Amino acid sequence: MTAAREVPCGSVEFDARVWREHGTPLVSPAGEGILSGHTVAVKDLYAVAGFPLSAGVPEFLGSPQPSHAAVVSRLLAAGAEITGIAHTDEFAYSITGGNGRYGMPVNPAAPQRIPGGSSSGSAVAVAGGEVTIGLGTDTAGSIRVPAAYQGLWGIRTTHGCLSKAGVVPLAESFDTVGWLTRDARTMAAVAECLLPATRSQEPQLVVDPDICAVADDDLAAATLAAAHRMGAIDTTVNADLESWFTAFRTVQGFEAWANHGKWITEHPNALEPEVAQRFQLASTVTRDRVGEAREVLRLAAEQLHSILDDRVLVLPSTATLPPPRTAPPETLESGRTRTLHLTCLAAIAGAPAISIPQPSINGLPNGICLIGAPRTDRSLIDLANRIG
Repeated sequence: MTAAREVPCGSVEFDARVWREHGTPLVSPAGEGILSGHTVAVKDLYAVAGFPLSAGVPEFLGSPQPSHAAVVSRLLAAGAEITGIAHTDEFAYSITGGNGRYGMPVNPAAPQRIPGGSSSGSAVAVAGGEVTIGLGTDTAGSIRVPAAYQGLWGIRTTHGCLSKAGVVPLAESFDTVGWLTRDARTMAAVAECLLPATRSQEPQLVVDPDICAVADDDLAAATLAAAHRMGAIDTTVNADLESWFTAFRTVQGFEAWANHGKWITEHPNALEPEVAQRFQLASTVTRDRVGEAREVLRLAAEQLHSILDDRVLVLPSTATLPPPRTAPPETLESGRTRTLHLTCLAAIAGAPAISIPQPSINGLPNGICLIGAPRTDRSLIDLANRIG
């Protein structure tokens, strides 16, 4: 049965696995513009004036925020209205889409499958037709994974190109603003509102079969076939995926603990076991280890930037199709780890990445990812629109 409750702004029932706050609207537009008529689900990491932040953790709820996050203000000024504040995995430190306290929202595209996270609430609200735009964040795939699992368009923007003022951090070296939509036109409209224009270009599409092979065989084959239909040529990135992922996870964990470790220590029972264990491991990362990891990532970023110069890398958005909601934890963790080997590449490069929905495989949604050079976001969206 769908959980529901009332909100102060009226007698409005809503799915409490998707929404923490909901209105008709929750926040009205602050002006008129390119986003007039659009509705937004705001991930519960962004400040919305007059409402507290939760970051997916009920005990973290504090006082109402005095002002909107910078990106939220820009969306409202462009004519969008906020329908509600959508749930996230705890502190956004997961890509599953489940929250132990609020529950796992139902994936509208595959109801017996997980929705993907950590922008799960925003994604489900879009896929279910409740809003046209889902505002999320992407540190290690938190937009691209739910986009692929729910048949949506999703973008992780160039690291640092959009202000994260008013956004709860996870790991600042990788955190980015992004959004999900049901179509390329809406994605482009949000980009026009938020992102600077970039020179239109026709980069060469490239695909590395070795990177694709991280994914399950059916996904890898579908990605290679789609890439070749798009005109991509085979290349070799020579990516040391295991060491790059290990370094990424080390820096991410160190920063996550620096941001939230004190609060977690003071609230020992606030997190569900999966995320609590992740933070416990993060607490053991030493400064020496993180220094070594940052050097690995610096060299990896240089290598990726050389590949992305006038080229766009095509790869699977995820390593698996959306797993069953009843999958055991070890199955979810195995798929999560392989998916992060793919999604961390854009994070390491600080590059924009778009997940484009693809024809179903065995009746299940999936996505293909395009990674472009940093600060080519608008051009990458245009390219995705032409070939998606």
